[in-house]
Amino acid sequence: MKPFRYAFDVGFDALNHFLADDGWAIASHIALSALMALFPFLIVMTSLAGFFGSQNLADQAVDIILETWPDQVADALAGEIHNVLTTTRGDALTIGLVLSIYFASNGIESLRVALNRAYGVTETRSWHWLRLESIAYTLVAAMVTLALALLIVLGPFLLEMARLYLPLIVEPKVHILNVARYAIAILSLLSALFILHAWLPAGRRLFSQILPGVIFTMVASLISAVLFGQYLARFAGNYVTTYAGLASVIIALVFLYFIAAIFVYGGALNAAIIRSRLPDGVTLQAAQLRARGDSPA
Repeated sequence: MKPFRYAFDVGFDALNHFLADDGWAIASHIALSALMALFPFLIVMTSLAGFFGSQNLADQAVDIILETWPDQVADALAGEIHNVLTTTRGDALTIGLVLSIYFASNGIESLRVALNRAYGVTETRSWHWLRLESIAYTLVAAMVTLALALLIVLGPFLLEMARLYLPLIVEPKVHILNVARYAIAILSLLSALFILHAWLPAGRRLFSQILPGVIFTMVASLISAVLFGQYLARFAGNYVTTYAGLASVIIALVFLYFIAAIFVYGGALNAAIIRSRLPDGVTLQAAQLRARGDSPA
């Protein structure tokens, strides 16, 4: 009975801190920032793909990004995303691309604000260093996504080569590409969540302290995507009736809002577990500063 009581107490403590730290308001900030950062990020990714000489990589990368989204949400943005990917741009490596990178990094900054609040830490690093870090994360995310997309592009070729030499093993597993595409999306999200929780907010946390919130965020996000997809299948017309031409944007924004709330609660859950294991008199911020090797102010 004690484990269930402990889980309930920790979950309730996380909920209280989520509400006290304006978790719903932070989630709306993340959702709007993410939606506004999506298209600049696509511009950056398309420019990088063009630099490497393969526009198809950008298309495959978008598929990876949207793989775990409900079909109704992904389809609602498909037209606009296609326009971004197919527009010929002459601003690569110019001020236009620089601005796109900057605006895309705003999404990272919104996640930093959320995690700093969730973990109860005060940011002491200089703003310009934090912005450069967010820009670096944005560029790394774009390049990693393109690299993963390259695996998908090369998948059929590699599978065909394997079929020539190992037909009995490979032939029954042709469907592996579809499974691999979804698995890559899931693994990418898991890796991103670990990196965000470990390095984005101030202080440092151990892998074991990050794991519960990451698992919760991943599982709850997938469940939320399925449920939201089923909801849209029945009531998507309500958005069209209410928001007319803005329906696709609002649908994406609502979906991102729920995902962002889950992400923020995941951080609050980690913080609640850490608090439950601290000795009396040790604050959450002091514990995380100590883990990094700093001394609390």
